[in-house]
Formats: sequence, C-alpha cells, structure tokens
Amino acid sequence: MPDNTIESSDTQQNSHWLQRLLGEDKQRRNDHRSPFQRDRARILHSAAFRRLQAKTQVLGVGMNDFYRTRLTHSLEVSQIGTGITAQLRRKYPELRYLLNSMSLIESICLAHDIGHPPFGHGGEVALNYMMRHHGGFEGNGQTFRILTRLEPYTPSWGMNLTRRTLLGVMKYPATHGQLFVDQQRPDIVNHRQLKPSEWPPVKGLFNDDKPIIDWVLAPLSESDRQLFISSEQSHTHLDYPHLKTRYKSFDCSIMELADDIAYAVHDLEDAIVMGIVNQHQWQRDVVEQLTEIKDQWLISEMASIGGKLFSHEHHLRKDAIGTLVNGFVTAIGISANPQFGEDLLKYNAELEPDFAATLHVLKQLVFKYVIRKPEIQMLEYKGQQIVMELFEAFASDPERLLPVNTRERWLAERNEGNNSMRVIADYISGMTDGFASRLHQQLFGSKAAGIMELSSEQ
Repeated sequence: MPDNTIESSDTQQNSHWLQRLLGEDKQRRNDHRSPFQRDRARILHSAAFRRLQAKTQVLGVGMNDFYRTRLTHSLEVSQIGTGITAQLRRKYPELRYLLNSMSLIESICLAHDIGHPPFGHGGEVALNYMMRHHGGFEGNGQTFRILTRLEPYTPSWGMNLTRRTLLGVMKYPATHGQLFVDQQRPDIVNHRQLKPSEWPPVKGLFNDDKPIIDWVLAPLSESDRQLFISSEQSHTHLDYPHLKTRYKSFDCSIMELADDIAYAVHDLEDAIVMGIVNQHQWQRDVVEQLTEIKDQWLISEMASIGGKLFSHEHHLRKDAIGTLVNGFVTAIGISANPQFGEDLLKYNAELEPDFAATLHVLKQLVFKYVIRKPEIQMLEYKGQQIVMELFEAFASDPERLLPVNTRERWLAERNEGNNSMRVIADYISGMTDGFASRLHQQLFGSKAAGIMELSSEQ
C-alpha cells in the first residue's frame, strides 16, 4: 500500500475528479485518509459487498466450499488490479500522476461485481426479460446504481463516492436507450421457454440514472464526452444484437484486465481442482491453439506448465497459477488515443498481443468446459426461473408483497411518475442465491413456510 503522501497527492490537481455528488463535511477525529481510501472503506463495509459471499461466480454457491464466489473473485481482481498498477508505475514514471492511488484501483475492482444478481448470468437474463418494457437490466448498470443511489450510506445518494471512482466502474458509459436495438421479438408464452441467447442484456447504464451519469461526465469537454459515449454495432457475437460502447476510462481498463485475468486463470484453477478440465483438454484447447504466438517466454511456459497445473501436488499447481497471473500482469502496457483531450480517457492499459491471444484462449477454455457444462447450465436455468417467478409475484401486487422499506420506495417512485418497476428489480437483484431460493419456496412451495426474515433489501 503506498503511503498517504502518494495517496493524497492527487488532491492538488484535477479536484473535480475528487468531488462527490453530495457535499460532505465529516469531522472525523485524526482522519487523514485520502478520498479514495474513504471510497474503499465504504465499499468494503457495505451490505451489497458482503452479499457477494453468497452469490454465484461460476460454480453454484453450496456445491463445494473450495471454489470462488463473487466475493472471493472480487478480492482477487482487486489484488491483480493493484499488481497491474504497481507494474505500470515502474514502466511509465511520466504517467505516475494517473497511477498515484492504489486505493482507487482497489475500490473500482472491489465494486465491479457488486450489482450482479443472484444465480449469475441466469439471474441477469431473467431480470432483463422481466424489465424488457421498463428499461432492461444489466449487472454493470446495477453496480453503478447501487454505488450512486441504493446503498444506504446516505439517504438517497448511495455511497457518495468520488467522481473518478464512479468513472472507473463505468464499463459501458452509455445508457440503455442509446444502445438498445429492438429485435421485435414477441414475448414468450411461458417463462420456462426463455432462451438467454434471445434476450441478451444491453451492456450499459440505466436511463433512470441519467442525471447521475451526466454529473460524473460533467468535467469532460463536449467532444470528449460524445466520443466516450459513442457506440458501434457489435460484430463479435451474432447473438448480441445491441450497440456496444467503444471506449473505457484508464482506471476501468486496468480493472477490466484484472477481471479477465482472474476469470481466465483463477476460474480455470477451480475447474482443474473439481476435475472439470483435464490435461488432455488443456493440451488440445490451449497449447495447440497457440502455435502462432512469438513471445519466447510464453512459448516456453505454455509448453511446460500443464504438468504443474494438473499435478496432484497442490503447491505445484499454485506455483503454476502464480506464474500465469504474473506473466499477464507484467505484459501490460499503456496505449494512447490522441482523439481524447482528457488524460483519464486518452490512456488505456492493454495486454501485449501474444498475451492477449493467450488470455482469450484461456477464457474460451473456461467458457467451453465450465460455463457451458450441463450441470452448471441447469443451475443457471433453475435460478433463472426463480428470479422470473419472484418478479412476477411482486409486480402482480407490490403493495401487498413487497417488504415495508421497498414498498415505500415503490410507492414514492409510482407517485412521482417514475419507473417503479426498477424498484422491484433493485430488490430482487440484491438478493443472495440462498435468500432468493428460500423466498421462492415460501411463496410457491407446496408446504406452508414460516415467516422468514426479509433482510435482503437494498
């Protein structure tokens, strides 16, 4: 952790990025923390962050006590993110002013998954479908909403984080309305027929939060702002019909690389330990796919590391995992886009081409053998059904079924002519996997259940 001299030096410049939506005058005894250290504390101590311990990362919560949840994944992303930042500070001393706070990167990495609903992608698609006529749902958009509106650190401005931290969590900085492409699909007749590939969430922020989005982007020049939120048609995935944003902030680019490395390497480790991926698959789907790479270190490591990865001696596997993570972290550099005037947008962290190709192959391995595994898809499907049925129940009679605080929010939004259905999505997305399952059992189970404690509100 850098000392406070480094952490606080940013207060001498670009003060607009340190501003908070709600002005603060907290008189804490001998509190010498930097603004970003305060942000990190607010995230770590939030209820939304704690709930990540009981939300699915890839393998379902409760299947085994070894592998990762959303919480442990977020901690690993944070560790990798600070490692990337430390490496970049050594490589680019002239850009040290952009890299002067480890707490900033920690905050963004810790918060990046905070808005993901129960049951992983299944829960996300389910909420998106149920919100199809009300602005949609997407986990990253919900993350921004929790940080800026829902987490009760303040009465109505969420955690009241600094502007730069909020810019860093904007993975897709445009709104649903700017990115949505209507496929003219008819509504499904039965929830059990919902196919995720036909209802992909728009990767963006919610229209309901546009005033706060505008506040975050206010320091940008008009040309920078328009370029930053610009989009293009996605050609990478045939099952993703919507527009995609093209740019991310510098801090966000570090977080995204840390997230991808954690997903590809640490989730691969889970799969190896669980026996889901074997050495033959590794050889065929990774080593043999990387015949075009030229980096000598990478060629040597990928040819030999399989023996350690699949060793029955745990320390050898851990050494191999550490080697892979270190290889990716040290292969990251900084590129510049002269179209932007603002340095936080002009510069982005990026992997060297051979390492980017290798990371992509590892991600594809995890997707093929873990994400698409029928047993995993069955859990995701079941979660999908639970979320849709909960939403349908609450939407049918919110004043009767919603818990008191959520009902008051729903009534306030309805009475002001706002999107009251967003309140229902907020409530369900904040649930853990177990809470959603128990609540579903209480509402729809054949046996009469006792009154459960409704403690999962946002």
